[in-house]
Amino acid sequence: MDWIAEPLGLAFMRRALLAGVAVAGAGSLVGVFVVQRGLAFLSDGLAHATFGGLALGLLLGATAEGALWTALPFTVAVALGVGFVRRRSGLGGDVATGVFFAVAFALGVLFLGLRSARAQPVDVEALLFGSILAVSPAILAVMLVLAAVTVAVVLSVGRALAYATFDAELAALSGVRVAALEYLLFGLTATIVVVGVKTVGVVLVSAFVVIPAATARLLTRSFGRAAALAVVLSTSASAIGLLASYHLNVATGATIILVLGAAFFAAVAARRVAG
Repeated sequence: MDWIAEPLGLAFMRRALLAGVAVAGAGSLVGVFVVQRGLAFLSDGLAHATFGGLALGLLLGATAEGALWTALPFTVAVALGVGFVRRRSGLGGDVATGVFFAVAFALGVLFLGLRSARAQPVDVEALLFGSILAVSPAILAVMLVLAAVTVAVVLSVGRALAYATFDAELAALSGVRVAALEYLLFGLTATIVVVGVKTVGVVLVSAFVVIPAATARLLTRSFGRAAALAVVLSTSASAIGLLASYHLNVATGATIILVLGAAFFAAVAARRVAG
């Protein structure tokens, strides 16, 4: 019990736990649909696009925390752009994502270079790798609200979204607005990626979306059970990784992702033994 009680006696650790669980839960729920559609690269591309949005906010004079409000619409716009090009050009989702990801990240580098020499220095490492232990009460509140909204929206359209995911043509014939649901999914993915960047950074945030969903898919064929299992896996890994990183005195975001990775490889091994 001391292993749990000692770190949670600290206010910043409690904030980090709430932030990690919120992002992990919402990200894994969205990730079930993303992975099922074969769009795992989307979350990674949007994470790098978020760097461009954060850099734009800093160029406009926002603080590192305030830049979140620039990064959010910027990344959502990139996500919708990926969806539009994917649907209208005939190019695969990975191609469209790759183009937008490269352009948005390059814009981020350009925006940082255009900042005044008198501007406050930017901790680029914090932007790339996140700092879950430094989440402020104000940012935590924003993260909790955005994560809750994301979960609520997914649950409200989940049945139709699952139908469109498995058989888009039949869903369209049944009156389901497949294109609108796809744009919605892309927008929700962008939202949770922006929130996740504040916890584990640009480089690692896609793991919150992809790994739990991929692990759950290995363990069950049921879409509903996979969604529930992905949420349980991701939130548990977030809590375990946070506590382990405190006691081992190592990077928190990386530890969380390694716990998720361990669960994935254990699922691969279990499936091989069972199969």
